[in-house]
Amino acid sequence: MAQHHVWILLLCLQTWPEAAGEDSEIFMVFGILGESVTFPVNIQEPQQVKIIAWTSETSVAFVKPGDSETAPTVTVTHRNYYDRIHVLDPSCNLIISNLRMEDAGNYKADINTETAPYTITKHYNLQVYRRLGKPKITQSLMTSVNSTCNVTLTCSVEKEEKNVTYRWSPLGKEGNVLQIFQTPKDQELTYTCTAQNPVSNNSDSISAQQLCADIPMSFRTHHTGLLSVLAIFFLLVLILSSVFLFRLYKRRQGAPLQGRAGEHSLFRSAVI
Repeated sequence: MAQHHVWILLLCLQTWPEAAGEDSEIFMVFGILGESVTFPVNIQEPQQVKIIAWTSETSVAFVKPGDSETAPTVTVTHRNYYDRIHVLDPSCNLIISNLRMEDAGNYKADINTETAPYTITKHYNLQVYRRLGKPKITQSLMTSVNSTCNVTLTCSVEKEEKNVTYRWSPLGKEGNVLQIFQTPKDQELTYTCTAQNPVSNNSDSISAQQLCADIPMSFRTHHTGLLSVLAIFFLLVLILSSVFLFRLYKRRQGAPLQGRAGEHSLFRSAVI
């Protein structure tokens, strides 16, 4: 008998949220920093609603729907939301303006009605993002073989943002880094990077001609530099060789003179 009562109690606890109008679905709400966001309540019969209590980590506001002649009455209960909360009549959708990053989080609306189920609860999760600025594409030349340049493109937004995705067209590649092999036949292409977060998107483009325009010049510069180094090397070798040969010649020229001077000294010694 005791086990029977326990099972009945557990069944009541599981079904109570449905009987009380508990909405287990969480509505995802995305807002833009500094702008406004709307929490959809969508009251169909506002005359049946007594009051709506909004809470987050703390109490947020109380909303009393109006009638055909009066607007809803809004009582803000936390100073962080003063002058920033409005209600759309007659749907009673809640609007928070001038969004801040700290506004993000879970919200709950307890809708008290005149009839059963008397309380309907709706849950929301607010995420706040910055509106993305124009991304920037940077390039780095890797190698070039047979008129094909291997280029790495990197796409980035000015500030590090959360939940930002990148997509490259016309290649359809995802990610902020793109490695391409540019050939002469691809000179007419334009590569576009689109940065996107849940509330906005922006893009930047770079032409294929712009990518590999410096490659021939770089190779010419490299080739000319190499020739210059080789020319200087051979010139130094030539100068050193000439100096060596000249000194060797002088040494050989001086050897006979020193021999004759020695013989003359021996002769004078013998005479004395």
